[in-house]
Amino acid sequence: MDEPPKGWNPNYGVVGSGDRRLAFSRQLSSSMPRLARSDSSISMPPPPLAPTGAITFRWLATRPMRRLALLIALNVAYSATELAIGLLTARVGLVSDAFHLTFGCGILTFSLFAMAASRTKPDHLYTYGYKRLEVLAAFTNALFLLFLSFSLAVEALHAFMQDESEHKHYLIVSAVTNLLVNLLGVWFFRSYARVNIVYRKAEDMNYHSVCLHVLADSVRSAGLILASWFLSLGVENAEVLCLGIVSVAVFMLVLPLFKATGNILLQIAPGNVPPSALTKCFRQISACEDVSEVCQGRFWELVPGHAVGSLDIRVKNGGDCQSVLDYVHGLYQDLGIQDLTIQTDE
Repeated sequence: MDEPPKGWNPNYGVVGSGDRRLAFSRQLSSSMPRLARSDSSISMPPPPLAPTGAITFRWLATRPMRRLALLIALNVAYSATELAIGLLTARVGLVSDAFHLTFGCGILTFSLFAMAASRTKPDHLYTYGYKRLEVLAAFTNALFLLFLSFSLAVEALHAFMQDESEHKHYLIVSAVTNLLVNLLGVWFFRSYARVNIVYRKAEDMNYHSVCLHVLADSVRSAGLILASWFLSLGVENAEVLCLGIVSVAVFMLVLPLFKATGNILLQIAPGNVPPSALTKCFRQISACEDVSEVCQGRFWELVPGHAVGSLDIRVKNGGDCQSVLDYVHGLYQDLGIQDLTIQTDE
C-alpha cells in the first residue's frame, strides 16, 4: 500500500478521481458523521503561516486602480484648495463643500484599498481570501450615496423654507470645477455607467460603485448649476425643484447597487441559481435509495460568481456514503456551486 503524500492527514483521501476540484472525506467510526468538502479556491492541507509583514498590497497594479488613484488625487487637491479659500474668505459654503469632497475621497480611498487587498491570496486567517472587501467597499459607497440623497432632500426643504435670494452664488464656480473633475471619473469608468449591471466578479461591484459615486456627484454639481441659471431667469423655487430632482435621481441610481451588495453581505441564496433548481436537487437527493433524509441545506454567495453551500444528509444503515457524496457533488457542481461541504450521518 502506498504511503500518503507528505503533510497529508492519513484519515483523508481524494473523493472521486474524475472531479477536478479537491474533495475530502473522513470516517472515524460508524457512529461519527462523515464530512466531505469540495473547493475550487482553497488547497488542503493549509499552507504554512505567512510571516508577519509578508502580505503587501499593490495599490497601482491595474489600470482601473491607477485611474482611481489619479481621481482621488485630483479631488484631494481641489478640496484642499477649496477649504483654504473658504477659510481665508470666511465663506461657510466653500468649507462645507470641501468637507463633503474630503469625505467622498475617503470612501473612494477605501474602494482603492479593497481593490488592492482583494488581490492578496487566501491565508490561514482569511481562508476564503479578501475578495469580499470589494463587496463591502461597494456597500459603503452605496450608503454614502443614500446619505447624499437624503442630505439633498433636506437642502431642498431648507431652500423652500427660506428666501432663495439669500443663497450664495459663488458656489457655482466650485460646482463647475467639481463637475469637470467628476466627468473625468465618469469617463474613466464609463463601461460601468449603468444603473443595472450583471455582476460576474467582486471587482465589478466595486468599479460600478466608484462610477456611481462620481456620476452622482456630477449630477449634484449639474443640479446646482441649473438651479443658479433658472434663478437668474426669474424662475420661482428653481433651487427646490433642481435639488429635489437630483435627490430622487441619486436615490434611483444607487438603490439597485445597495440591494445587490446588501443581499450578498446578508448571505441570501445565490442569485444565479434558481430556487427551483435547488428544490429539484433536494428532491433528487431524497429519492436516492441510500438516503433517508436531507436534514439541512444552506446556500449563499461569498462574492458574485462564487457560490457556497453546505448540506446535512442522513444515510440509511448500510448505505454507501461514498456513492452518495459523489452523486451530490455532481449535482451541485452542475449548478455552479464551487464550494460545497457535505455532512452525512448514518
